[in-house]
Amino acid sequence: MSPDPVETNPNHYSVVFENERVRVLRYHDVPGTLTLPHDHPDSVMITASGFRRELIQGDRKVEVELPSGKALWLAAQSHAGHNIGETDTEVFFVELKEPSPAVSATGTDALGPVA
Repeated sequence: MSPDPVETNPNHYSVVFENERVRVLRYHDVPGTLTLPHDHPDSVMITASGFRRELIQGDRKVEVELPSGKALWLAAQSHAGHNIGETDTEVFFVELKEPSPAVSATGTDALGPVA
């Protein structure tokens, strides 16, 4: 797995709250931004702006377009992101520090948020 997004992409990710059970990250970028690969644990993603992005995991690419004000589940995953839209991206991630009780030995193949 890749490093922490706050370490790989410090100009875009910042910690806004943390305790022993959760960490809350703020993410902000502008159109054209391409992040370095990074990990996300199981998280709730909250969109503060509408955006259009491409998530990249090796040779796999998934386009994601979301409106402002959505709260979605983001299963643990590694990816890089590319702002392919015409607006800034502003998102909050509430990262869970406890491992998922249903994680298989092979992990997950999820890429992007799930409603």
